[in-house]
Amino acid sequence: MFVVYLYDIKAKNKKTFNRTKRMFYYYLNKLNLKKEFWKSKSVLAVTPEFEKKMDLLFKRFRGSVIAYKIITDSVEKI
Repeated sequence: MFVVYLYDIKAKNKKTFNRTKRMFYYYLNKLNLKKEFWKSKSVLAVTPEFEKKMDLLFKRFRGSVIAYKIITDSVEKI
């Protein structure tokens, strides 16, 4: 089972966008989830035990990052 997050960074101008993006990825890298998840552009997938950590990360950026969460049984690469 996986928890998949789809997200998008929103900002009014380029400076705010770059600052938000830099801070978001800084805090994401601090979670040390490298072996427990996969990511691509605007998509993250984690195992259920890391769901709470990811929820807290997205709540920290509420208003600047729009996120959607999907809970699925499997993810396949096509």
